[in-house]
Amino acid sequence: MNVKQDIFWRVWLTFGLLCFFAFAIMFYAFKIQIIEGVSWRSKADSLVIYKNILATRGNILDCNGNLLATSIPIYDIRLDLKAEGITEKIFRDSIDVLCTKLSTLFKDKTADEYKSMLVTARKHNERYFLFKNKIDYNYVKQLKTFPIFSLGKYKGGFMVEQESMRMMPFKRLALRTIGYKNEDETKVGLEGAFDVVLSGVNGQRLMRKISGGVWMPLNDENEIEPENGKDIISTLDVNLQDVAEHALMTSLENNKADHGCAILMEVATGEIKAIANLKRRSSGEFVEDFNYAIGDNTEPGSTFKLIAVMNLLEDGLADVTDSTSTEGGEKKYSDRVMKDSEAGGYGTLTLQRAFEKSSNVAISKFVTKAYSKNPTQFTDHLIKLGLNKKLGLQLNGEATPLVKTPADKKIWYSTSLPWLSIGYEINVSPMQIITLYNAVANNGKMVKPLFVKEIKLGGKTTEVIHPMVLNEKICSDETLKKLIAMLLGVVENGTGKTLKNPHYSIAGKTGTAQVADRNLGYTKKVYQASFVGFFPANKPKYTCMVVINNPTGGTYYGALVAGPVFKEIADKVYALNTDMQETTIDTLAATPKIPSIKAGSLYDFKSISSTLGLNYFYQDADEACDFIRLQNIDTSYSIAEVRVYQNKVPNVLDMSAKDALYVLENLGMRVTLNGFGRVVIQSLSAGTIISKDSVIALELQ
Repeated sequence: MNVKQDIFWRVWLTFGLLCFFAFAIMFYAFKIQIIEGVSWRSKADSLVIYKNILATRGNILDCNGNLLATSIPIYDIRLDLKAEGITEKIFRDSIDVLCTKLSTLFKDKTADEYKSMLVTARKHNERYFLFKNKIDYNYVKQLKTFPIFSLGKYKGGFMVEQESMRMMPFKRLALRTIGYKNEDETKVGLEGAFDVVLSGVNGQRLMRKISGGVWMPLNDENEIEPENGKDIISTLDVNLQDVAEHALMTSLENNKADHGCAILMEVATGEIKAIANLKRRSSGEFVEDFNYAIGDNTEPGSTFKLIAVMNLLEDGLADVTDSTSTEGGEKKYSDRVMKDSEAGGYGTLTLQRAFEKSSNVAISKFVTKAYSKNPTQFTDHLIKLGLNKKLGLQLNGEATPLVKTPADKKIWYSTSLPWLSIGYEINVSPMQIITLYNAVANNGKMVKPLFVKEIKLGGKTTEVIHPMVLNEKICSDETLKKLIAMLLGVVENGTGKTLKNPHYSIAGKTGTAQVADRNLGYTKKVYQASFVGFFPANKPKYTCMVVINNPTGGTYYGALVAGPVFKEIADKVYALNTDMQETTIDTLAATPKIPSIKAGSLYDFKSISSTLGLNYFYQDADEACDFIRLQNIDTSYSIAEVRVYQNKVPNVLDMSAKDALYVLENLGMRVTLNGFGRVVIQSLSAGTIISKDSVIALELQ
C-alpha cells in the first residue's frame, strides 16, 4: 500500500510541475507578446534595421566628353577575427608574416603595432572590426593575397565594403560652376542644381547592430539594389575654361584686383563654353568660392550705354549722326555733376562718336533731352528686355536685379535718368549684360544662357535640353545694324582700340564704373573694369564678357584691365576654330612652315592633321599607340611613341595637363599641377621606378 501511494504521489507531483511550467510558459508568452510586445518589438527594430545603400552618383562631363566630376570607388576593410577558418594554429603561424606585409604595404605602423592591434581584437571576439577605411582598389587587391585574408570572407573573415568618393580630374578648374558641398552641407553649382538627376535612387540592406554599436550586414545581397545616377553633359569646354581662368588670374595678379569673372557664350545657342570666377584671399591665393557672373549685382557702368542708345534709336528720338556738345567734360544735373574721363571733354560729338569715346556727358544729354518729360518710356524698354527679373538659369544663386522706375517715388530722383543712361542706379549681373549683347550678335534673338544640354544614363541619352528663346526680337533690324556698327567703332576708333587685330574683327564695349564699397559706400573709390563683345563681328559665333573688380595696380579702365582677358580668350577660340579663320585650309597646308606640336594623343593629332592637311610619317611608332612625341622635319612631322610601362615613370614633357593626368593617374600615381599650359618640368624623371603612393609634381607653362 505504501509503495502504491508513493508512486501515486510522485505521478501527481510530476504532473503538477508540468502544469506549472506549462502555465508559466503560457503566462510569459502572453506577457512578452501582449503586455510587453510594443517594448520588445521596438528593441528588436533598433537592433535590426534597413540601411540605405547609396547609389553611385552620376558624372558631370564637358561638351567634348571630358570628365569634370566623377565618383571613384573607395573601400573599407572589416575583419571577422573569429571566423571558422581562423583556428588558433593558423592565427599563431600566420600573424607575424601578415603584420610584416601590412607594415610594408601601408607604412603607417610597425609590424609589432599591427600584431598588437589584431591580437587584441581577436581576444575581444571582434566579428566586424574596422581595419582600414577609404583605401583604393590597388590596396584591396594586394590585401587579398596576404596570409589569413587570402582565405576569403567566411574562412578568413576578410570583408570588403565599397563606397564612392567625388573627384574632379581637373582640380579647381570651373570649381564653383561644377559645384561642391558648402560648409553647411548644401551643394552648389551643377552638383546642387542637378542633385536629383545625379543622385539616382538609394538601395536598402538589412543590417544588425552588434557590440560596440557597429552595424553589420545580415546578408551578402542588398534587399533593394540602388539605381545609379544619370550623367549630365555640360556646355563647358575644358580647354576654353582653362584659357579663361588663366587669363583672368593673370589680369587679377597684374592689376592687384580683388575679384573678377569671365564668361564665354556661344551666340546661336546661348551655351556657356567657359565661366571663370576668382577672388583674392588675404594670403594672395586666388580661389573660386562665389559665382560672381550670376550672383553679383552691381552697377554695370558704360557697357549699359548700348541699351541707352538702343532705346534712342528704337524710339526715333536720336540717330547716329545727331550731335551734341560735351560742354568741357562736365554737365550739371540738379545738385550733381556728370563728368567725362577726358579732362576738358571731347568737344562736339555725334551719337556714334559719343558711344565710341564712351562720353558720359554726351550720352546722358542725348537721353535726358529725349526722355526727361517721360522717363517711364525709357524704363519701360528696360522692363521689356527683362532686366528687372532673373534669367531663370539652370544654376542656383542668381541675384535679383534692381531696375528703378519713376513709379518708385522713394528711390527715383531728378538725377536718376541721366545717371541711369550711363549704367548707374541700376543693379544687374554680368550674365544679364552678356545675354543682352549676345542678342545683338544673334540678329536680335535673346536666348537663355545654357549650362547643361544633355542627360544620359548608361551612355544613352534620356533628355536633350534645347536652347530657350527669351525674346524673339529685342529691336528692329535697322537698329541692330546701327548698334553693330557702333560696337565695331569702339574697337576700330574708340576706347577699345587695344583689342584691334588683323586676323578677325571684334564688336564690343568697354566699361569703367565706380561701384559702392560694401562698408564705405562711394566715399572710397572702388572701380570695376569690364569689356563685353562678340567675334568675328561680321559673322558672330561667340560673345565674351570680362569684369574685374577693384583693380589697384595703377589703372582701372576697362580696355586696359578687362580687355587683355577678352583678347586672350578670343585669340584662343579663333585659333581652335578653323571655320572662323579667313586663311583657307589649302593655303595653310601649302605654307612651308608648319605649326610646332610637341606631344600628346595620336588620335587628337590625326584629327587635326586630317582637317588641316598636315603631312606626317611614323619613325618610332605605329598606328596602335596612344601617345606620341612629334618633331618638325621640313613640311612634315616625324612621329615617335611615348612608351608607357606599368612600373616606370613615363616622359610627359610637352604634353597638355589633360594628357599627362590621363597617363600618370592610370599608372596609379598621384599628380600635383602648378601653372597652366603644357608640361615643362616633371619632378620624377622618366624611367624612375614607380613605388607605392608615388607623387609626381608637374610644372606647366
